[in-house]
Amino acid sequence: MAKKGRAVNRRKSSSGGGRRPLFALLAVAVLIGLTFLLLEWFKKPAPPVAPPPKPSVSAPKHMPLPERAAPVQQKMSTAEAPPAPKPHPAALPKAHGPGRLAIIIDDMGTNLQELKTLQSIGQPLTYSVIPSLAHAKDVAEGAHAAGAQVMVHMPMEPEGYPKLKMESVGVLLSMDDAEVAGRVRGYFRTVPHAVGANNHMGSRFTQDAGKMRVVLQVLKEKGVFFVDSKTSPASVGYREAKAMGMKCAARQVFLDNVQDEAAIGRQLAQAAAIARKKGAAIAICHPHPATMRALKLYMPELARSGITFVHASELAS
Repeated sequence: MAKKGRAVNRRKSSSGGGRRPLFALLAVAVLIGLTFLLLEWFKKPAPPVAPPPKPSVSAPKHMPLPERAAPVQQKMSTAEAPPAPKPHPAALPKAHGPGRLAIIIDDMGTNLQELKTLQSIGQPLTYSVIPSLAHAKDVAEGAHAAGAQVMVHMPMEPEGYPKLKMESVGVLLSMDDAEVAGRVRGYFRTVPHAVGANNHMGSRFTQDAGKMRVVLQVLKEKGVFFVDSKTSPASVGYREAKAMGMKCAARQVFLDNVQDEAAIGRQLAQAAAIARKKGAAIAICHPHPATMRALKLYMPELARSGITFVHASELAS
């Protein structure tokens, strides 16, 4: 009996010992599985956090700025400017009819590339050169050689001076008459071939009849015409020039207070409408990249609609 009991106990012990390794293997497998799941959970990227909403700021309304400060010497090359878009259907009206339009390009003299770009339009333009700019003489020479017309863009004291800067060669109300006359004569030594002149800035200076007569007397002696840029509605430049028996004219439209091709096209259309109604008009703009693209885009269309582009001298009387 004792031998049978020992045999039974050995069988129980051997069967229990066989199950223990199986349980151990299962436990290890469960641990491996849990570890894998935990690793996968940690690998998941955190959900993106949405940025806080930006406060809505309404764009400021553009205010017309007919009087411009001294141009920056370094301007964006026209080669860097994006290509001109196709004409905006609402930029130019469907009106047709004759009219003469002179476009004066102010602030010339920064570089020769601007002149080359504008000349490529193939329409008459008048270039008004600021005497103190780096390439004033070169631009005047180049424009004259290409058959274009040159004017002197005379720097004059603006409202807000001296806070509003202007060229150091400009004329001021505080100067005596001899200094004013001497500076104006000097402009023509820097800008050769000039046949006319108009004011750069000058909203304060052009309101003073006495000082304007000093400037106009120099222009009269040189036999050149005067265009009043009308940077101030109170300017007496045109009135005084008429009284002195000079050839003169006044600007009707500024083209590029808003530097956008379609907006400049609308201003061109306005100038053309005045030219058709009154027979002639003068518009002034600047050699900004957007302006040059717009002129190249819209001037040929206006020419096809009956507008004749002329030099400023043809409208001075």
